Amino acid sequence: MKQLVIVTGMSGAGKSVVIEALEDIDFFCIDNLPPTLFPKVIDMMYSPEYEMEHLALGIDVRSRDSFGQLIEEIKKIRQHDDIDFKLFFIDASDEKLVSRYKETRRAHPLQANMSLLESVREERKNTEELRAWASEIIDTTNVQPKVLRERIRLHFIKEGISKFQVSLKSFGFKHGIPIDSDIMFDVRFLPNPHYIDELRPYTGMDKEIQDYVWQWDESKEFYNKLYDLLTFSMPHFVKEGKSQLVISIGCTGGQHRSVTMVERLAKDLEERFDYNLHVTHRDASIEGKLR
Repeated sequence: MKQLVIVTGMSGAGKSVVIEALEDIDFFCIDNLPPTLFPKVIDMMYSPEYEMEHLALGIDVRSRDSFGQLIEEIKKIRQHDDIDFKLFFIDASDEKLVSRYKETRRAHPLQANMSLLESVREERKNTEELRAWASEIIDTTNVQPKVLRERIRLHFIKEGISKFQVSLKSFGFKHGIPIDSDIMFDVRFLPNPHYIDELRPYTGMDKEIQDYVWQWDESKEFYNKLYDLLTFSMPHFVKEGKSQLVISIGCTGGQHRSVTMVERLAKDLEERFDYNLHVTHRDASIEGKLR
C-alpha cells in the first residue's frame, strides 16, 4: 500500500523539520505544494514511471488562496483504498511562535498590515477546520528539533516503513579512502594472502582466502573486538537519531582481508539486527576475480 503524508499546521511550528525527517527515511518530499496540484501528484504515485511508494507533501498558508481547497482535496484522497493517508498538523503556542519569529527575524507569511501576533492568530483561525481533520497533532512548544525528528522517525519505524540503513564497504587504501565513510577500520596489519602466488587471484569472497585470513589469532581477536564495538554502538546511533551508517574496512588492495572481514560482518550483523544492510566491495574486482 502506498503511503501519503500531508504535513501542515502553523508557520514556525516545525513543518520543515518534519519534512526533513521524512526525507531522511526515504519519503519523496515536496514542500509548499499548492493544493490545486494534488490530483497531478496522485496520478504520479500511480504512474509506473515514478516509484512513489512513500510521499510527503508540505502545505501551509504560503499557498495563499488555494490553501482553502485543501480539505476538499483531502476528502478525495481518502477515497483511495490503496493509499495509507495521514495528516500531521504541527502546532505550537502563540507565544512560542512569536518568539521563534523574533529570534529568526523572519516575517510571518501573513504579516502585511498586521502585527506578528495578529498574523499568528489570523493563521490559527484559518487553519482551525484543517486541524480537526488531522490524524495526529504534534505540539512543538517545548520540543527541540532533534527530538521532533526522532519522534517522526520512531513513528514510521513502528509501521515498518523506516529501518536503520547500514552500508558495509571494503576498499583498498592504495585506491583511495572512501569519502562517505562514517567509521573506518584498517586491517593492513593482518597477514596478507597477496604474497602467496596461488591465493593472489582470489578475493575475500572465496573460501581459500577466508580460510587463510581466519587461521590467524590476530584476525579472530580483531574481528571479535570489532563486532563487540559495532553491536554496542549501532543501537546508540539509532537512538541518537542517525538514519544511516557507512562502515568501511580497508586493506592494501581491497581484495582479500577487507573483503573477508566485511563478508563475515554482514552475515553476523544481519543475524543480530533488523537493519537494512548493504554490502559493497569497491576495489575487489580491480585485481581479483570478484564473483
